[in-house]
Amino acid sequence: MAKALEPESGLVVDLVDDEAEDSAIVGRAMRVSSALSARRTEQFAKPGRLVEVRFVKGQSLSLTASRLLALMILAAGGEAWRDTPHRMRKVDIRRGHKGNERISDMLEELHRTLFAEDDRSWRGKKATRKFSLIQMSKEEADDEDGVEAGWIEWQFTPDARRLIQESETYAVLNRQAVLKFRSAYALKLYELGALRIHRRQPVWRCDMPALRAALGIAPEIYKDFAQLRRKVLETAKAEIDQLAHFQVEWKEVRQGRTVVELEFRFVAKDPPAQIDTVDELSRHSVGRRPRREGSVETLAIAAVPTDEDDNDDRVPPGTIDAVVAKVASAMSAQARKPFPAPSPATFPTGTLRWAGGEEFLKIGRDYAGGWDVDLVADAYRSHMGERLERLTGAKLLKSWQGFCESYVARKGRPH
Repeated sequence: MAKALEPESGLVVDLVDDEAEDSAIVGRAMRVSSALSARRTEQFAKPGRLVEVRFVKGQSLSLTASRLLALMILAAGGEAWRDTPHRMRKVDIRRGHKGNERISDMLEELHRTLFAEDDRSWRGKKATRKFSLIQMSKEEADDEDGVEAGWIEWQFTPDARRLIQESETYAVLNRQAVLKFRSAYALKLYELGALRIHRRQPVWRCDMPALRAALGIAPEIYKDFAQLRRKVLETAKAEIDQLAHFQVEWKEVRQGRTVVELEFRFVAKDPPAQIDTVDELSRHSVGRRPRREGSVETLAIAAVPTDEDDNDDRVPPGTIDAVVAKVASAMSAQARKPFPAPSPATFPTGTLRWAGGEEFLKIGRDYAGGWDVDLVADAYRSHMGERLERLTGAKLLKSWQGFCESYVARKGRPH
């Protein structure tokens, strides 16, 4: 079995000798998707040509259908390009909902939504190809086995399989982030950003018709750009900056007073911001907007009046203190319960190639874009300073990965 380094992602992908035909006809997107599937992480690859396909004018996918499509790509993995059915459990789709009634609606929406791409006619003239992504789906009926046992089955259309198979670019998405977006426009812009974040110039330029076609903004809504900025762009930016591993900014290009073009720039977060993102993805959606806006309220207990003339229905002095002490004692007892020590405990002080640095070495090779991992590690130690001593376990690993990604985003790849 031969191995190859994927230059855009830093992943090492397998090229199986007895499947030379497959490796010769599939693009990088499917090879990276197979590598990510083998690692069993929250990350998965969506082919770039599928990310950039346009909605037909007047059509778009709802947020729930967009999530379902992303989960289908995740479930199909490196086999998505094959002319074969793919399967997924219903429980992996509906998340917190108890019933499966919404799954049928999402599948029907995917069937009827049309996408478009530039093509050539049989005469060699410019043309627009229109197609759907799903050609067949099956949904098991709920039975005595209960809703937990249900599965769906689907097959991508030949046009969708062609895009998936030929795609040389890809967006590495986080499953948790995909499921936590509350705006379909934010999710789509997140995918477009993830497609470009590791390029030397992580920029997307588009005119207004292209923006509407890419995000699925109907022509009859947000005709005034001020509305589109407030309802679409600012909402999407707020969610992406909070949930993604990068941030988004845009510049408006005007002709007179009219906005005719936008330039989006995607910037990788620094390690502390990466840690905040990991924490946010692990939290419940309730309170996400106040946390984003910095308006989370702090609970305070008012002092108990002690004046002897107060009425007899007041809380006796010391009662609240006693309750607080009891709760604190219970929490302290819970905290004393043993649980496994985080691993790794600290970032190595020397070369990552010594014993104890293997996990960091692997992350550096996967995400540092070909730079010498010890060189990047020195830059990481210098950047973090004393904060590095407070990081352990999963947060430390995620911080190191985030720094590697931002290092490549800032400096490009070594020549």
